[in-house]
Amino acid sequence: MKFNTSQLLNIQSLLIFLPIALLGKYVLDLDDVPVFILAALAIIPLAKLVGEATEELAHYMGETWGGLLNATLGNAAELIITIFALEAGKVELVRASIVGSILGNLLLVLGLSLLVGGIKNGLQSFDRKAASINATMVILAFMAMAVPSFFDRAVIGKDPLIVHEAPAAADAAGRELLFTEGIAVILIALYALNVLYTFASKDKTTPVTHEPAEVHHARWSKQTALIVLGLATLGIVLMSETLVGAVEGATHELGLSEFFVGIIIVPLIGNVAEHLVAVQVAFKNRMDLSLAISFGSSLQISLFVAPVLVFISLLFSENLLLVFNPYELISLAVASFIAAHVAQDGESNWLEGTMLLALYAIIGLAFFVLPN
Repeated sequence: MKFNTSQLLNIQSLLIFLPIALLGKYVLDLDDVPVFILAALAIIPLAKLVGEATEELAHYMGETWGGLLNATLGNAAELIITIFALEAGKVELVRASIVGSILGNLLLVLGLSLLVGGIKNGLQSFDRKAASINATMVILAFMAMAVPSFFDRAVIGKDPLIVHEAPAAADAAGRELLFTEGIAVILIALYALNVLYTFASKDKTTPVTHEPAEVHHARWSKQTALIVLGLATLGIVLMSETLVGAVEGATHELGLSEFFVGIIIVPLIGNVAEHLVAVQVAFKNRMDLSLAISFGSSLQISLFVAPVLVFISLLFSENLLLVFNPYELISLAVASFIAAHVAQDGESNWLEGTMLLALYAIIGLAFFVLPN
């Protein structure tokens, strides 16, 4: 789905912040807060360009491989940001951003889509079967992330309910890492099977509608798309390093906790372009596509990005474990189940969107007031 010309120009005009951010960090030696803000603003149009280039390449690669490319690079900006955060040893920030991305898609994006679409079109309907499958997968993904969190204390021998000899520290750490790696492998396999099922059953499950499917006409050559993708990715790498380098000082100066930055700010930076697309198609009464974006992005994060980050973290000094704190788990549980419930009846309205947005605001406020 493409933005109209004015929207695209407005977003790409933010590219001016890329050289300003580099100038501010390396030449003007600005404080962390303005550097953080400038880098965040620069990542937004770069993420959009990655999406545009990916869509163009998908046109040349065919539907199956193009869809897989879109799924893989859909969260490229956030993936790069979190890799730099892992390199800097900010594991808690990475875990918070994983949770924040899922919450943002299930509550903020879906909520805005239902609200805008409901105000414009009234009661909206969508394919209940496809939405139910995605909703079930979201709940399963939450449970897969919750299991290692609940079992972690027992695995490392610190659960007071289980009486046994405490294992050596090295043995406990090894078992803990093995547990996370095993779950990561299962999640990646499940994601691959979900993609395979989506492609294999597309013709059988796609409902017949009166609105003709939108045909994408390539605007760039394959070479141009590859160049844009490479340059935009390079820009995201530069800005992600700048962003992560300034995040600690910026959070301290602004009085924000690392939880709040990971839960709210980082996901918004990396996914704002995709968020706008989901709301736009809901405004056009294409709720099947809007829900596919919201649920699909959540599944990409939980079943693909998070497990991949587990193995990428092995390259650095501190490993990423899929062990989340109780506040993150409670937020994920509530968001997963209420989003799944909304998708069960095949209909949506603006009031349901308001409920999801209210819950997102409550969770955001809760993480905002947490001390660092």
